[in-house]
Amino acid sequence: MTTSRKTKRKTKSATVNRMLRRDKGATLAEIEKATGWQPHSCRAFLSGVRKTGATVAKEERTDGKTGYRVTAEAEQCPA
Repeated sequence: MTTSRKTKRKTKSATVNRMLRRDKGATLAEIEKATGWQPHSCRAFLSGVRKTGATVAKEERTDGKTGYRVTAEAEQCPA
């Protein structure tokens, strides 16, 4: 049985990671709607992304909402 690595994962965390890497990022409300998570779970996920070494920027949008966006990925350790 072979699986294709090009297919995107359909997990909630994969969905949020894709949202955070968009040019406009994602608001907590957008993350909640996409996953069904409560606000504290969304914030905990953002903390987990930061702990991986990625830089998460918190930016105010023109509509006054706060967006979160990954601006720099974690550095990979050479093997």
